Amino acid sequence: MIEVLSPVFILLLTLVGGAFWVWMLIDCATRESEQGNTKLVWVIIIVFTNFIGALIYYFVRRPQRWAELDR
Repeated sequence: MIEVLSPVFILLLTLVGGAFWVWMLIDCATRESEQGNTKLVWVIIIVFTNFIGALIYYFVRRPQRWAELDR
């Protein structure tokens, strides 16, 4: 039974990770400020580090951007 579930689990995990990566890339490209090179740097980080870069963006930069917008 585990042999059958393992490929399905890996496929599901890959699809969810890919969707999250695309979501963070679109979020960065559309909502990041145009000041300096911030947008370009984050897009490069997300593209070249894939899922890890998307996680870093989600947990580090998005809260900073929300705090900047609340001012």
